[in-house]
Amino acid sequence: MSTRYASGKKALGLCDICGFTYKLRQLKAEIVKGRRTEILACPECWSADQPQLKVGMYPVYDPQALRNPRPDSAGFADSRATLVSITGIQGVGKVGDPSA
Repeated sequence: MSTRYASGKKALGLCDICGFTYKLRQLKAEIVKGRRTEILACPECWSADQPQLKVGMYPVYDPQALRNPRPDSAGFADSRATLVSITGIQGVGKVGDPSA
């Protein structure tokens, strides 16, 4: 079974943006908002589809609040900053000490 078009191994084409001649296989179609346009661009002029143009196309569920928050307090910070080594030397650190 034959194909409808020739292979075009040596075919030349013009870049629709800069106008320079390239091999037809090197030219890529520009894509805007996920749709292919009829503009063929050379590798130097071609740019990928911008994700900023797709804002609003997909639903976004991004909750900001927590259901049952537990805020950090000063007493918890002291207990977590205590370090105990194997040799018995103990180091204690405080977070947010105003006297320092």
